[in-house]
Amino acid sequence: MIVAFSVAPSGTGSNPDGSVHDAVAEAVRVVRDSGLPNRTSSMFTEIEGEWDEVFDVVKRATEAVAPFGSRISLVIKADIRPGREGELDGKIQRLEQAIKDSEGSASS
Repeated sequence: MIVAFSVAPSGTGSNPDGSVHDAVAEAVRVVRDSGLPNRTSSMFTEIEGEWDEVFDVVKRATEAVAPFGSRISLVIKADIRPGREGELDGKIQRLEQAIKDSEGSASS
């Protein structure tokens, strides 16, 4: 399974510009230390693995931001596809190939 999640504290005034990058850094550190395949973008962190191990990491990442605010916002999206591995990169590779193929047929 692949889980995309975003976690951030609220109820904090530690950064005058409202940034939560310090808290998010703690969450991402938990994800990276897990050893599971992962990728972080400007809005979400994706992690791939089995149900229990992925959600354990999401829980620990959420707990890591708790000291930064009085509340935590957590958004989760999951792609559950039993028996598949390597989809974190595989899905992107198939997408890029489809784009390349459609560009080739559009110019014909």
